[in-house]
Amino acid sequence: MALKKSFVLRIDEETFKAIEKWAADEFRSVNGQMEWLMDKALKDAGRKKKETKKEDKKDDKKPD
Repeated sequence: MALKKSFVLRIDEETFKAIEKWAADEFRSVNGQMEWLMDKALKDAGRKKKETKKEDKKDDKKPD
């Protein structure tokens, strides 16, 4: 698993409530929803490599 970097994010209350509702609808935490949103945005913009099923399987077979 990749290391995660902690940081402070300031957003307005209305935006937070919308993300909080969306997260609840998808059974995620707000933090998990934000991670998913940023990951999807980066992939959609071509700034992060999209994983393929073959790569996912390769990652699962890493030696201990």
